[in-house]
Amino acid sequence: LSIVREVAKTAGKGLHQGAIVVTECTMPPGETEALVPILEKESGLKLGKGFGLAHCPERTSSGTALRDITGQYPKVIGASDAATAKRLKVVYDKIDAKGCILVSSIKAAECVKVFEGVYRDVNIALANELARVCERLGVDAAEVFTTANTQPYSHIHKPGCGVGGHCIPYYPYFIMGPDTPLIRTARETNDEMPRLTAQRVLSAGAKSVLVLGLTFRGGVKEFRKSPALEIIPELKKAGCRVFGRDPLCSDAEVRDFGAEPMLGFKAVDAVIVAANHKEFKAIDWRAAFKEARGRLVFDGVGVLDRKEVEKAGGTYLAWGASPA
Repeated sequence: LSIVREVAKTAGKGLHQGAIVVTECTMPPGETEALVPILEKESGLKLGKGFGLAHCPERTSSGTALRDITGQYPKVIGASDAATAKRLKVVYDKIDAKGCILVSSIKAAECVKVFEGVYRDVNIALANELARVCERLGVDAAEVFTTANTQPYSHIHKPGCGVGGHCIPYYPYFIMGPDTPLIRTARETNDEMPRLTAQRVLSAGAKSVLVLGLTFRGGVKEFRKSPALEIIPELKKAGCRVFGRDPLCSDAEVRDFGAEPMLGFKAVDAVIVAANHKEFKAIDWRAAFKEARGRLVFDGVGVLDRKEVEKAGGTYLAWGASPA
């Protein structure tokens, strides 16, 4: 949070009577109000009498920020006082077609955003664990999850080869403590998935692997906590030759991941799909298998059509996939 504090110093120097300071970046609960001494010192003003303070978290996803800001979700406002909240509502109502939700405090608004991310992280971990239970029982996780979710109280997420990006993998640490064993276990579970994905393919005897998708998710050029960052070293540690391809990456960026750039499938024993780029749905697997050395495909993100892979003569694997 050192950057936020430096920004607060700069903002404090420019504060004038009646100004409002708003944090929109995700903040650990309590940290927005922790900026008050900095703002007061730099401005010479006092909170409440000289300026207002609020946390209005951005509720956006990479690649859809403008859409999300202008009308995908209501704007959450947690302010230092009712007058500040009222003034901010006038502003945000003009920006967000979904309107605003005023919560009782700044800390409550901080919790809203952090809890949204933690909820997803914990539920993805649950999905990953349930997928492995399905494997043990010999049933198909996709079928079970889809059917279970027809009940309105069931919201089982999709299993996958890891949780990436600059948000969800980090938010749990904002509130993690002795009283949050579930959150800690979920984070550990999701952190383990890239390694387990690599091990699953290695256990099938693969010696050369093509990793499709180096970004943390499809359509977004963001590498932070990308599953491929851990899958590739795990494969190489086992002596595997690793190739990489991503529609958003240059050959140099593929090499930065420690993989060899490859356009085709020549000399490949297995394929791991590690990001859900739409381009991967259009792969001609029949043609791919003609040049590949092996026909194992591990769909780490559930983006492929299993029937298409198997119809082309491939062996389809995924977390929770039932045996062919």
